Amino acid sequence: MRYRDVYRSVLKDYPDVMTVEEMSRALGVCSKTGYRLLQNGSIRHLKLGRGYRVPKAHVLEYMKLGASGVPGKEEK
Repeated sequence: MRYRDVYRSVLKDYPDVMTVEEMSRALGVCSKTGYRLLQNGSIRHLKLGRGYRVPKAHVLEYMKLGASGVPGKEEK
């Protein structure tokens, strides 16, 4: 599935920069799992104060890597 297809079918109703709760809902997981994905580096994110924000592009990147079977580790 191409980025465009995923964007149109799954992520079209979400903002370009999502909260962890919005990201979790889009991925179909609970918030606890969403936070775990951020903490282990599977999804790149921004930390603003005490909160996290996740650009939609990073969620798409995670979905693409997850579909190919390659772990989505953040590059340093």
